[in-house]
Amino acid sequence: MDHSLPDADPAAQGAGPDPAPPLISVRGVSKHFGDFVALNDVDLDVRRGEVVAVIGASGSGKSTLCRCINRLETITSGEIRIDDELLPEEGRELTRLRSDVGMVFQSFNLFPHLRAIDNITLGPRKVRGASKAEAEQRARELLERVGLADKAHSLPAELSGGQQQRVAIARALAMDPKALLFDEPTSALDPEVINEVLDVMGSLAERGMTMLVVTHEMGFARHVCDRVVFMDRGEIVEEGEPEQFFTAPRTQRARDFLSTILPH
Repeated sequence: MDHSLPDADPAAQGAGPDPAPPLISVRGVSKHFGDFVALNDVDLDVRRGEVVAVIGASGSGKSTLCRCINRLETITSGEIRIDDELLPEEGRELTRLRSDVGMVFQSFNLFPHLRAIDNITLGPRKVRGASKAEAEQRARELLERVGLADKAHSLPAELSGGQQQRVAIARALAMDPKALLFDEPTSALDPEVINEVLDVMGSLAERGMTMLVVTHEMGFARHVCDRVVFMDRGEIVEEGEPEQFFTAPRTQRARDFLSTILPH
């Protein structure tokens, strides 16, 4: 029996399959606030399943980039694509694509009058059209995943900062996003609860969640992330694998930054 493969297209000889487009693609993005240039011609790709840390000094444009990707800020120029679809300025398509990219804020942004489970089920019911029963079942599964199965009926004020942030992560996951954006998720937390949030984020990385993480947590950036992006004055100055970046940064600006935050 002949098990040979059919003749390949000569034009494709020696060529592998076309690489999949990045899940998040930022091209030539600039953002101005009046005369202030917050982002200047930024290009960035985040591949499916990749965890990317965005680091830099305060005011370097990290959070602005994160907020532009989710269209919480409009861009001045350039384009952003989510799973190869152009992110529009407004309308139903924006709502749909935005729901594909979950956002976790530094200040939690939970609704204070809603219990934890209701904070989590609101989006799936309103945006995804999930029934109350299926949304609550999913919410309970996610609360268990972030270690808060016993806090379903707690109001945000009854939770610690770390617990509120874990509820916020569960809320973002409830939308079944293709990627998650984290905007300095531990900066508002007391030091003793930071690790409980980082542990949840680390477990998401192990499960293959695509993540863009704006962070000051250099240990997380070095040991969990696949790539580090260093920003300064609204531009990406350097990017690379974490070990290379932290041990042998290529640019003087990155070396200066690391010298101020890493122990000598």
